Amino acid sequence: MSPTAQDRRTWSQIAANAATLAAGFIAKESKTRDTIVWEEKSATDFVSRVDIGAEEQIRRHFATEAPDIRVVGEELGGGGTEDGLVAIVDPLDGTTNFLHGYPQYAVSICVALDGVPQAAAIYDVGRGGLYKATLGGGAFVDNQPIRVSTRSLPARALIGTGFPFKDQGSAAQYLKQFATLTPQVAGLRRAGAAALDLCDVASGRFDGFWELILAPWDLAAGILLIREAGGRATDLEGNDAPIRAGPIVASNGVMHDWLLSQLAT
Repeated sequence: MSPTAQDRRTWSQIAANAATLAAGFIAKESKTRDTIVWEEKSATDFVSRVDIGAEEQIRRHFATEAPDIRVVGEELGGGGTEDGLVAIVDPLDGTTNFLHGYPQYAVSICVALDGVPQAAAIYDVGRGGLYKATLGGGAFVDNQPIRVSTRSLPARALIGTGFPFKDQGSAAQYLKQFATLTPQVAGLRRAGAAALDLCDVASGRFDGFWELILAPWDLAAGILLIREAGGRATDLEGNDAPIRAGPIVASNGVMHDWLLSQLAT
């Protein structure tokens, strides 16, 4: 299959509509947040009826509008993310933020073909804003084009990060990286929703971002947004970031080699 630009635009709109439906559901559920039961995936990783309900909304939409696209979601599974035509879904990125009423959570959907992102939509539920991108078609928020920053001086850079919270095995590596970067940049931020962190890179609010352990649904849509906004998204060795679990380093491109070198020290 060789997708056309129209195919990608269609997939992007289907993803955007699905994300909008899920965002509406999440916003409604937020009004009764205090009644939501927290279920533990692990000691620091939670899921609720809202995550599952949002993913069900997305799956129903794709089943109706694009039944040929297999849906792979964080909560309800669906198989691998690097074979065939798939929608990679995080129905509520930033669940812990949502459960606390901290307005940094989103719906993230990426349509990929054989591991290559083709179309993406991320809905910032807490603050508003629908991000969309298509391969070769640019990146947008609320239909306005976005671009990465042009800052090149580390001392003026604002860098996003996500510290390890599920697997503490990489904590020592992360703390070393944190200590290396902190005195060199204008600031580091950890807000707790990787999809939105990647949107911040694509929009020029962050000049870079790194995290050592992310799932495919955390990063797939954001990778496409950043690349279409003129930035870079790689692994720690500088290879293009794949849509699989692992680390990611994202930047405006100008600062990428410097950021990689600092993370390697």
